[in-house]
Amino acid sequence: MKALLGFLSVIAVELLQVTYLHRTEPDTPAVSILNSVQIEVLKAKSRKLPPILTIALAVEAVASLGGYLEHRRKTPIGIQVLGAWLVKFICSL
Repeated sequence: MKALLGFLSVIAVELLQVTYLHRTEPDTPAVSILNSVQIEVLKAKSRKLPPILTIALAVEAVASLGGYLEHRRKTPIGIQVLGAWLVKFICSL
């Protein structure tokens, strides 16, 4: 149980960092927060991503995998939306 808690706490810190960067620096290239393998997986799982991915587009793509609805654009993407994707991912294992 301690190993799982440690693993999830690292992921939680990364999710907080990503949501902060999404709000403060959305036009920064996604390479600053994602490695090349993560970007390739995201492009394979998401629809219509441009060749140069920004933090804003990457976060929106991850949020859509977690069930974020595009018509609710007035609701900012936060830790709960990205956490929903994480829960879906863990449950699918």
